[in-house]
Amino acid sequence: MSNPQDSEPKGRHQSKKAAASGWIGSALEYYDFFIYATAASLIFPQIFFPKGDPTIAIVASLATYGVGYIARPIGAFVLGHWGDTKGRKHMLLVCMFLMGFSTIAVGLLPTYDQVGLLAPVLLVILRLVQGFAVAGEISGASSMILEHAPFGRRGFFASFTLQGVQAGQILAAAVFLPLAHYMPDDAFLSWGWRIPFLLSFVVIVAGYIIRREVDETPAFTEEVGEGQAAPKAPVIEALTQNWKDMIRVVCASLMNVIPVVATVFGAAYAVQPAYGIGFQKDIYLWIPVLGNIIAVIVIPMVGNLSDKVGRRFPMVLGSLGAGLLSFGYLYAISIHNVPLAIVMSLLMWGIVYQGYNAVFPSFYPELFPTRTRCSAMAISQNVGTAITAMLPALFVAVAPPGAANIPMIIGALTLGITAIAAIAVASARETYRTHLNDLGKPNAVPVPKDEYDRLRAQTLAEASLAKAAA
Repeated sequence: MSNPQDSEPKGRHQSKKAAASGWIGSALEYYDFFIYATAASLIFPQIFFPKGDPTIAIVASLATYGVGYIARPIGAFVLGHWGDTKGRKHMLLVCMFLMGFSTIAVGLLPTYDQVGLLAPVLLVILRLVQGFAVAGEISGASSMILEHAPFGRRGFFASFTLQGVQAGQILAAAVFLPLAHYMPDDAFLSWGWRIPFLLSFVVIVAGYIIRREVDETPAFTEEVGEGQAAPKAPVIEALTQNWKDMIRVVCASLMNVIPVVATVFGAAYAVQPAYGIGFQKDIYLWIPVLGNIIAVIVIPMVGNLSDKVGRRFPMVLGSLGAGLLSFGYLYAISIHNVPLAIVMSLLMWGIVYQGYNAVFPSFYPELFPTRTRCSAMAISQNVGTAITAMLPALFVAVAPPGAANIPMIIGALTLGITAIAAIAVASARETYRTHLNDLGKPNAVPVPKDEYDRLRAQTLAEASLAKAAA
């Protein structure tokens, strides 16, 4: 009978503290990222760009949103290297401060009327910093939680990274929606929009206090402490030794097409006058909010399920299921059926997509060894996500206003992309029963299912006892 201690890193495992740290950091970073997205569509065209042509101002404002995605692969290279050489904790603190202070700076920016073209230039620079910072968050937080989690519960604990992401989006909407709704337009445009950006300061302080309390992970400490120094060039090591799994992660990360269809293209199709459907804008602002509320509930359940049945099954099912549901969602918009569109969106994005979304924070880092985990995951996941940032423009190009069969065209493209992701996941090795020190080794032998179930039950029992004693 195998002794799990032989293949798990020694040292203190702070599962709950690491999960809380990952959760708060992801919530902060994605709160910051999404208040920018909301402001880019609602406010920035009027205050940061020349007044002449409103169309140019809207396009330019949304382009500054896209710039954040361009910076992500660059951030992934730098921050991934930092995480694999200096440690997960250092990397996450750097990400958090970069993101927090760049967001506060957006809230302090002068407008176009005050400083002319310097206003949009500063906005773009700060958005680049945001994109750079967010690139390290999910890979760093996932690696941190995974390496602190007990064997048999990595899927459950790592899923809190993504629960934090969805919670950050809810927080962004919860701050923006009441301000936009209740403040007079003039006050909102002149100073009210700055409030959500300046509130980041509060979350930075809370995030720092929580992140400071978490030790560096036992796996990283052991890796560096056993006479084999941290890799000098983890990025090169990852690209030369882990490139096959990195390609898998790039392809699987194209699943970001589902949120793109739900909230970016779907919103434009439903709301923009050129498409002639004519949904009310405020109804559309509620779809992501409701979807995220459901996702927050579903994510830990799916994370827990992946510890029982494996990572690949929920991810493949979630990918193909969400792709198929995109047809129904777009069809509901095309016939102007508001309740059906909301139900289909919640089903596609709030529930089925979470089969993928809740599991990738454990599955991706499990594909790579401790030495290159942050670099390999950050680079491949951000490259895949950056590709999907181009999709709204592609969708509008192939299904412009006035085109026939928009739900069929965009639905078919979406299903095709989710199928690529499903194939990438299905072609990877299963990782949930592999010990932490053996992860990333192509010839690693997973723990037999009976033995794994016994160890997992033991971990759950110990957690219950600790809870009862607390």
